[in-house]
Amino acid sequence: MNKVIFPILLVLAISFSNCGKNTSNENSPQVNLAYAPGETAALNKPAPDFTLTSTGNKSIKLSDYQGKVVIVDFWATWCPPCRRGIPDLIEIQKEYGSDVVVIGISMDTDTKRDVVPFTQQMGINYLVAYANAGVVQSYGGVESIPTSFVIDKNGNIVDNHIGLVPKSEFVSVLNKLLNKS
Repeated sequence: MNKVIFPILLVLAISFSNCGKNTSNENSPQVNLAYAPGETAALNKPAPDFTLTSTGNKSIKLSDYQGKVVIVDFWATWCPPCRRGIPDLIEIQKEYGSDVVVIGISMDTDTKRDVVPFTQQMGINYLVAYANAGVVQSYGGVESIPTSFVIDKNGNIVDNHIGLVPKSEFVSVLNKLLNKS
């Protein structure tokens, strides 16, 4: 490999290894740390509860949606796979209505000011909140985005994905949880 290219690739790899991490202590965490630091939120276990500030400056509390199926999606405005997945989440929210709640958790720490205009431009019709260190930690560190979790009506994580998820995969899980064919 070219001696000039290798250092550049190394720097890029190190830079991108921290993409999506929220290391700030802004908005002190208000979460139920159900998992030890670094431990990934596990399937068929209770989803860690959280209270986050929405883009509309209101509180979003996961436990308020007990009895509903919830998709929690960690994303950022600058993330190309996140951008590709947003239209699917918009369609899911539209198609499932009040049976499913989508909560997008923005990992935009340095570009927080871009979130509201971005959500408006994209026509996001679901809840969007700003991540804090506590929620990121409680969901296993969320080292890559998009990262999504599907939570059943009882508040348990039943599905999770790191990376872009085809709409069909979400639909399959949602239909099972809602007893739809």
